[in-house]
Amino acid sequence: MPLMRIPYTAPLPAPTIIPRNATTTTGAIAALYDFLSAPPSPRLTHPAPHNDQTILLTGAGISVASGLADYRGTNGTYTLNKTYRPIYYNEFCANHDARKRYWARSFLGWTNLNRAKPNAAHSAVKRLGELGRLSSVITQNVDSFHPLAHPSLPTLELHGYLRSLVCLSCRNEYPRTAFQTQLAALNPTWAAFLAEMLAAGALDTEHPDERRKKGLKTNPDGDVDLPEAPFHTFRYPACPTCLATPPLLPDGGRAEVRVDADGTWEAGATAGVLKPAVVMFGESIPGAVKEAAERAVDGASRLLVIGSSLATYSAWRLVKRAREARMPIGIVNVGGVRGEEQFFADVEGDNTGRWGMRCGENVDRVLPSVVKMLEERSSGGPRDR
Repeated sequence: MPLMRIPYTAPLPAPTIIPRNATTTTGAIAALYDFLSAPPSPRLTHPAPHNDQTILLTGAGISVASGLADYRGTNGTYTLNKTYRPIYYNEFCANHDARKRYWARSFLGWTNLNRAKPNAAHSAVKRLGELGRLSSVITQNVDSFHPLAHPSLPTLELHGYLRSLVCLSCRNEYPRTAFQTQLAALNPTWAAFLAEMLAAGALDTEHPDERRKKGLKTNPDGDVDLPEAPFHTFRYPACPTCLATPPLLPDGGRAEVRVDADGTWEAGATAGVLKPAVVMFGESIPGAVKEAAERAVDGASRLLVIGSSLATYSAWRLVKRAREARMPIGIVNVGGVRGEEQFFADVEGDNTGRWGMRCGENVDRVLPSVVKMLEERSSGGPRDR
């Protein structure tokens, strides 16, 4: 059955901190340490032998310290921009003007995303992998920070990645950096505006007030919104493969790829549309990715959520799957999490983190400290027990 990426728009509950002392940074660190260092739960119902490792599920919150926006944090897009509506897959595929608007905003936002780097939390994830604490990472993020930060630790990018484009017709992929150069050449006025914004420092901050002073609104997934901008003037190129060899249509005929003298995709073409290699809202997650995520969850002993409200069903269902296998669940997220109360329904009052933990701390404030404690434990240091 196809699994679509659909946003959850209902209000999220306030966090229920578990254990009670995890309301402080020190308490959250202690609870997360106990969660990650506990032996496998005897309650697990896996049909196959389980290991003593944690699977990590991350969301936009882990990348905030890298200078990127999140969705529902204090300065998140949905929090501050109540009118924000992401583009949907069917809209992108069917509407030439919608694609112009998408690519114009992406063109402005790409520089900031491309400059951003993994942060201390990503480095801590790498170290957890080296210590043998993690089996793999599933990320909802499209920024490629996880595979950059820890190439040796398996990462499944549940919603794809922005580093490439994919053709809707031939399915070939192309690097986003080269596409940015093409967009600049096709849109010199927009390129000049981008240069001005970069020179003014408008794209150096994710603080919404600073960006609004420049007439900008920050949105997730590496794009920038400009109210009342002339998006209809923006141009984008066609897929080079389809342009050279138009693909076959379902009826056996050849598709037509129309471009102007500069190589701009023109309305009326029946192939050659490039989209970001991400799973857009309303788009189905590839079956192979869905199945790989399920296998990754089934192969672990516990699941830790970092920086995600689990607002998309594609992520929430993985935690539900872990819960049904009676895995301990940990959540480190500043705001509320969809349906979180059911993940901790049977956690005893005397739990210190082993059977589950939930804190509202920023991950970069707790995870590096927990890694240090686990390093001391592995070397026979003061936390060894």
